[in-house]
Amino acid sequence: MFNFSFEYPLFLVLIPLFIVCSIFCKAKSPSYIIPHLNIFEKSQKSTSMIQNILKFLVMFCSIIALASPYKQLDTQLIKNDGIDIVLSLDTSGSMQKPGFNKDNPKESRFDVVKNIVKDFITKRVNDNISIIVFANSVMMATPLSFDKEAQKTILDYIEVGIIGTQTAMIDSLAFSINILKESKAKSKVVILLSDGEDNYSTTPLDVVLKLLKKYSIKVYTIGIGDSNKIVLNKIAKQTNANSYIAYSKDDLGDIYEKINSLEKTKINNNKVVLKSYLFFYPLFLAIISLILFIYLKNRH
Repeated sequence: MFNFSFEYPLFLVLIPLFIVCSIFCKAKSPSYIIPHLNIFEKSQKSTSMIQNILKFLVMFCSIIALASPYKQLDTQLIKNDGIDIVLSLDTSGSMQKPGFNKDNPKESRFDVVKNIVKDFITKRVNDNISIIVFANSVMMATPLSFDKEAQKTILDYIEVGIIGTQTAMIDSLAFSINILKESKAKSKVVILLSDGEDNYSTTPLDVVLKLLKKYSIKVYTIGIGDSNKIVLNKIAKQTNANSYIAYSKDDLGDIYEKINSLEKTKINNNKVVLKSYLFFYPLFLAIISLILFIYLKNRH
């Protein structure tokens, strides 16, 4: 539903003032003695009533136009103080392993990750998020976007092995840098999740770390198990972020919750209200009424 309001409601005070004035501030008219005055009274009565209606319409519509009525269409969030986040997810062959969820031992690691990531996306209402996946190469699943529902739907279609079975983790960071380097957001974050050693990247780690520092990008790293702990710790430490290890679904859920609490956005303080201004309609009616009033006033 549209919200109807006035941009300058104080102008509406003129309406009761005009009504009071029209009752108590009438100008005195000169008196004339005219024989057979009743002949003219009947012909003037209807015209006078129409003129009074038009006069009131001119005033009321002009005042309403001055008050600037509008319909509030929507509220848009400004991203200046928000966070741009790249979610980098490992889809290598090892992510197919079961046993990560004790309540459902047959569920694969990646299926657990998808559900937790979708929950994380839901909580980041005001942030611009991109999702990338990596294995033999790196693929963008979604560009930076506020459309969380579309992102969660796309996640449902991503499966292990979609771009191979190896692990190009460092290349995924280089890809993330390309997404974030032009960002104007106050904070730029990558959340990198992997369960294995990098065995397929072509980009040197030192080069990536220099670029991350250059563009002020923080990388929170999440390792599933201990297999890649040293490299993940190094990446997080050198970008002023944290590194985590998850051994179960519960661990992973807690980690994403910690990151969610660490990276808070102030975007709620920056809103733009989209309005549809309606002052033209009462203004148009006031002009038409004024033209008719002048015409009737000067007809004789």
